[in-house]
Amino acid sequence: LDGIAYGGDYNPEQWPREVWDEDVRLMREAGVTMVSIGIFSWGLLEIREGEFDFAWLDDIIALLHENGIAVDLGTPTASPPAWFFAQYPEARTVTKDGVPMGFGARGMVSHSAPEYRAAIARIAGALAERYGDHPAVVLWHIHNEYGVPVGEDFSPHSVRAWRLWLQAKYGEIAGLNAAWGTAFWGQHYEEWDHVGAPAAAPSTINPAQKLDWARFTDEMLRECFRIEKAAIRQHASQPITTNFMANQHHGVDLWAWADEVDIVSDDHYLWAADEEGEIGLAIAADLSRSVGAGKPWILMEHSTSAVNWQPRNVAKRPGEMTRNSLSHLGRGADGILFFQWRAGRSGAEKFHSAMLPHAGTESRVFREVVDLGAKLGRLAEVQGSRVEADVAVLWDFESFWAQDLEWRPSEDVSHDERIRAFYERLWRDDITVDFALPGHDLSRYRLVVVPSQYLLTAADAANLTAYVAQGGTLVVSFFSAVVDENDAVHPGGYGAVLADALGVRVEEHLPLREGHVTGIRVDDHVFAADIWQEDLVVTTADVRATYTAGPAEGRPAVTRNVHGDGVGWYISTRPDADGLRAIMREVYADAGVDVPGTPDGVETIVRRGADSDYLVAINHGTEQVSLTTTGTDLLTQADVRDTLVLAGGDVAVVRLAHTAHRGDR
Repeated sequence: LDGIAYGGDYNPEQWPREVWDEDVRLMREAGVTMVSIGIFSWGLLEIREGEFDFAWLDDIIALLHENGIAVDLGTPTASPPAWFFAQYPEARTVTKDGVPMGFGARGMVSHSAPEYRAAIARIAGALAERYGDHPAVVLWHIHNEYGVPVGEDFSPHSVRAWRLWLQAKYGEIAGLNAAWGTAFWGQHYEEWDHVGAPAAAPSTINPAQKLDWARFTDEMLRECFRIEKAAIRQHASQPITTNFMANQHHGVDLWAWADEVDIVSDDHYLWAADEEGEIGLAIAADLSRSVGAGKPWILMEHSTSAVNWQPRNVAKRPGEMTRNSLSHLGRGADGILFFQWRAGRSGAEKFHSAMLPHAGTESRVFREVVDLGAKLGRLAEVQGSRVEADVAVLWDFESFWAQDLEWRPSEDVSHDERIRAFYERLWRDDITVDFALPGHDLSRYRLVVVPSQYLLTAADAANLTAYVAQGGTLVVSFFSAVVDENDAVHPGGYGAVLADALGVRVEEHLPLREGHVTGIRVDDHVFAADIWQEDLVVTTADVRATYTAGPAEGRPAVTRNVHGDGVGWYISTRPDADGLRAIMREVYADAGVDVPGTPDGVETIVRRGADSDYLVAINHGTEQVSLTTTGTDLLTQADVRDTLVLAGGDVAVVRLAHTAHRGDR
């Protein structure tokens, strides 16, 4: 497409034929350029096994094409039809408690069932054979939100696949015993057939087994994706994607999945309980861009207003939908799509907002949809430009899987909370962030932040240590570098693999009792801290903060270590927001990271193009603010000379003169 794709999921099969013409007319009024269709229509396309009815799909694709609207064609494999469940009951997913799950909701059957794998190849291939050359189809959309609502499967099909997966990974069963530490609790195996799935058991299950189970589940889902992709590729050459759920579902490893798709796409929904949902949105957008190696991506779904599946589904305020959309665009999205086009009258999602709501075309939401379409139409030249960052935050799904297993030192320790806390500090300081894995090449970043890296392999620890030695600044938060890839504590104890970079070792974890608040002294200031302390043994580091109370009273809390040409910081507790701000000021100084001084509540991101750069500025506050910049506001075509004035709740996209990246080292 030329320009920013705009549209959403469209489900014409839920409406009489005469509604389709009205829909397409209103899509054109709203500036819609692409819709996703067919995602939940398996039962209407393959009405019986091997018997297809494409007539209605032919009609809607033709109608869309005649009106200049491109098609993102979905494969409907996230929700097999009733005939499949009736014909292949043994292919149903089974819960860890042994309960088979049936038809009537949404969600795939067993990812390992041969019958399911054959069926998804058949429907994907049939769709591609029929529409692979259709000029309306510009993108293929496989499945829907893999792992949601079900990823794990404990059926006999899955257990058989699990054993084969383990044999391929470990070769000899002795390798499995060593990796899982099966000498503990008498769990030793001599036969592969004795290795079961980590289903319900009398006590907590071997954590290394459960970690491998998470890896296995993720890989089986990816195998299903590959089956469909191969079937499509026999007949079609358009790009292929599947919609991720960055920062909202940790069950699949998006770093691995991004290698499978031609373009990253993401579904993001604000969490209504979060009063600053724009920060969680920014995390998801930055993660979507990062897993795709910085390339532009597609926001495949978000909402015009309230969703329907949270405890309290709060409607978006006037202008919030536009601010959300422009934040995604600023952070690299070349497509802004919604779920869904027309609000459904029936089914579980009838209270979910839509581009065309139940209230119709005279509603505020539809007026904002039309206005957003016009705005995006003025931003065509932004397409293809990229975001560059000086700071990386580590994000590792395998570490999350390991940390979330049972019997950890404190239930108060959360990787999501720690990542949000550090990211929020960076967001408030208006510092653009990439996410990365600990094994990535980090040399282009001035600063690498490690909010929660419970699992850290020796090789990845060596990479982080080398990053510091070569001049980088590393800041590591507590309960990191504790275990290896098999959830086994590193030789030498907690954090030993980062001892050179950080200049400390952790003698003992000291989690605090519920509600217990202590403090840390940074220079002449005391800041509150809670949930966690550690007994640190300092080797080469300088102490930058000490505990004022609690089990580690008087002991080091925050340290700074010079290693080679760089610096490693360690924060062994959870400081409050003011304390983290004070620490990060010193970290920024070490890293040479500038804090722009942007007004509170204002978000700015720069996308860099071949000939021009683009400043996306969003005022989430209610008061007018001024920013220093010069260029042309593409939304208003107004010249901006030195000062950009943003009213409360307003947005701007300013074309700037192309300049060298300020973070070049």
